Amino acid sequence: MPLPNDIAAHLKDAAAAIEARLIEIRRDIHSVPELAFQEVRTAGIVAAELTRLGIPHRTGIGRTGVIGTIEGGRPGPTLAIRADMDALPIHEETGQEFASTIDGQMHACGHDIHTTTLLGVAEILKELAPNLAGRIQLIFQPAEEVLEGAPAMIAEGAADGLDMALAFHNMPDMPVGEFGFVRGHALAASDRFDIIVQGKSGHAAHPYAAVDPIVAASHLITQLQSVVSREQKPLHPCVVTVGMFSGGTTYNIIPERVALKGTVRTLQPEARDVAEAAIRRLCAGLGEAMRCKIEVNYRRMVPSLRNDDAVLEPAIASVAQNFGRALVEKEPSMGAEDFSAFADRVPSFHLLVGSGAPGRDDRLHNAFYQPDEACLALGVQALSRIAVDMLR
Repeated sequence: MPLPNDIAAHLKDAAAAIEARLIEIRRDIHSVPELAFQEVRTAGIVAAELTRLGIPHRTGIGRTGVIGTIEGGRPGPTLAIRADMDALPIHEETGQEFASTIDGQMHACGHDIHTTTLLGVAEILKELAPNLAGRIQLIFQPAEEVLEGAPAMIAEGAADGLDMALAFHNMPDMPVGEFGFVRGHALAASDRFDIIVQGKSGHAAHPYAAVDPIVAASHLITQLQSVVSREQKPLHPCVVTVGMFSGGTTYNIIPERVALKGTVRTLQPEARDVAEAAIRRLCAGLGEAMRCKIEVNYRRMVPSLRNDDAVLEPAIASVAQNFGRALVEKEPSMGAEDFSAFADRVPSFHLLVGSGAPGRDDRLHNAFYQPDEACLALGVQALSRIAVDMLR
């Protein structure tokens, strides 16, 4: 069939026709959440749906990832659309009839919504493919929550041959029916550090005969905050958080060592370099001052996610044409997203899809999170419209 004259109406009708099935698939995935690199059942559901739709696909990419390919009717660029599949180690408290059946695991970030939305996009774009110029790569990615799934898939060729890429995330702080975008750097680079403060154990009554790593580690935590307040340019956002402090066994023993774990979030590459150098320098200096040996294992996880105007501008124009004034410009977030590994290689755009249910005050990574399932059909319409317009 040729592209309809009123593509917005067609996409709305097409999404409505498959909405009930999408909700059914989403609830099935939600009831059996799988953690990073364990998404075997979820990947199986994806593969079965792609088979039903007649979409060629490969499985086991980046361990549990799936890539489907839709060929357009004539030559053109290759557009990737990526959805993540993994759940979180959170015990669900929603009480829904389709709540998680696995203790301590939950789709509390809405990746079940993302996976299902992309399956809906696949069904619509498969129908319209003969009218499109180019190719669509449907990337169903594992392990976003640990920021390792995108690099794992890219290492096995998932970014090869791409000309541009799209991703999306449901947002409970935006009402369902609203869409958002951020210009430039949208999400932060995420780095991790493990620090061991090695002292000398001894009796709490005789601290002069020991080297107290707890005192040294406490000084270090306060000094680390100066990385933000006194090392970075005021207009370069940076967050340094120590999320774990572990050391000691009882009241009257100075321990041998203390372990710290933390994260660094930055938007600009320059700020990322400054933060790492400052943390290493502070650890070295404090070790000398406090008679401790301080070991630092600093790991760069994923870069900042930057939306490229070459993809952002036509994408938001498509959403605006499809939904009118439901498009809102948002501020950057210091959260991280490993889609940035794709965006670091090809021009990309990350769309925000409102999923907030009326009367609720939900948050991601929350045991009570319940997205409004109306965001499924709306997300399908938005992403399909972007793809159609970019590959006409």
